[in-house]
Amino acid sequence: MAPPPTPSRSSGLVTAALAFSGMVVSMMFTLMVPVIPDLPRLLSASAEDASWAITSTLLSSAVFTPVSGRLGDMYGKRRMMVISLALMVIGSAICVFTSALPLVVLGRTLQGCAVGVIPLGISIMRDLLPAGRLGSAMALMSATLGAGGAIGLPLGAVVAQYADWHMLFLVAAAMGATGLVLTLTVVPDSSLRAGGRFDFPGAAGLTAGLVCFLLPISKGGGWGWTSPLTLGLFAAAAVIFAVWAFVELRVANPLVDLRTTTRRQVLLTNLASIAFGFAMFGTQLVFPQVLQSPPASGYGLGLSLFEAGLCMAVGGGMMIVLSPVSARITGAYGPKVTLVLGALLAVAGYAGALAAMTEVWQVVLAATVVSAGAGLGYAAMPASIMSSVPVSETAAANGFNSLMRSIGTATASAVISTVLAAHTVQLGAATLPSRDGLHHALIISVAAGVAGMTISAFLPRRRPSRPGAGPERPPGRRGSTRGAPPSTTISTKS
Repeated sequence: MAPPPTPSRSSGLVTAALAFSGMVVSMMFTLMVPVIPDLPRLLSASAEDASWAITSTLLSSAVFTPVSGRLGDMYGKRRMMVISLALMVIGSAICVFTSALPLVVLGRTLQGCAVGVIPLGISIMRDLLPAGRLGSAMALMSATLGAGGAIGLPLGAVVAQYADWHMLFLVAAAMGATGLVLTLTVVPDSSLRAGGRFDFPGAAGLTAGLVCFLLPISKGGGWGWTSPLTLGLFAAAAVIFAVWAFVELRVANPLVDLRTTTRRQVLLTNLASIAFGFAMFGTQLVFPQVLQSPPASGYGLGLSLFEAGLCMAVGGGMMIVLSPVSARITGAYGPKVTLVLGALLAVAGYAGALAAMTEVWQVVLAATVVSAGAGLGYAAMPASIMSSVPVSETAAANGFNSLMRSIGTATASAVISTVLAAHTVQLGAATLPSRDGLHHALIISVAAGVAGMTISAFLPRRRPSRPGAGPERPPGRRGSTRGAPPSTTISTKS
């Protein structure tokens, strides 16, 4: 039986607790940005070795997000959310007390395991909240993905400027502990379970494939994109994913239900997620570069890291403000319209930046428009996914969608960084991206936004009765765990 919807009086508290935890996880990633250039010195390591403090988080988040989603469907979403936040707190605590590279990498790896909190939280909302509050709650939870990152940048800059860098991890540990306590005390558990056995071979195959794919994306700039190691890992990833897919299609309870992911609605939403993740990265690299570079570069506006972070935080705030707007548009016209509108705004923001970035307000306006578009798109994706998957698979499906978005972001990081590295200017002892390099990066971001808009345009235009209502149970599959029996359909009464 499905759990009854959470009473309206407490649904606001549940939403706030889940959104806070999502914000904490997003902030955790950008808190470290101010000290990234100094990591080799802080960790007494080479630049190549110190970069593992960043790469390890990327890899663990990519691997653990779909795994935690599947485990959440099977054993309880709140339970997996608690475990994920606990791992973040432990990882942060390890980094507070050490400067040894291996321990910092271990701590950062544990921190990355918390990324699944956002898709898990969205799935919890579907299980517990009344219909009238679900759309806006899911939109708010999705918005924390970008908003938390934007807020974490100036906060990290202040901590790094006035305190020891280890305090960044103390802040992350304290926020993670707060989210953990709120989850345990405010968020009720859901009785919905998928059943079955966990697919350990599927998890191992996905882990191997993601490591072989994401590692050269992260390290290819240093290794060389045509080096045998880079090409060999990409080839290995292709082989592993092919074998993994072959096996997943033949097991009773797969880690990822590939038949579900090939449904038109789910497939196109995941592809759009890659494009949105790619397009969003320009706001995290190009705009801060323009704001912080010295005027002598020919384009820089000479702001401090803290000032630039405050400028970028405006876009993060806009994502929160627009979350109820996204929910209303999705509820009235379906996720297709919201995704197309979001991609259109991202394209408009980048196009505006190409035309004018000579004043701080112009950069802030462009970044805010792009963030608004990303916020609309991010908020619509869970509604699009959950209207097409069984109730028993929502956490796994949302986790896989988050993985697709992360792959888009990681790919954008590699592509844009390579473009900027190929177009540089020398300013004293510093090497900075040239104006042409930044323009090329913006054009690439525009292309990613156009791709997201084009993909979204092919989504079926339909108006679900409520966000995340799930698909109709397919005929001829009575008693199957792949479809949700009528008794597990969540009530639409508030």
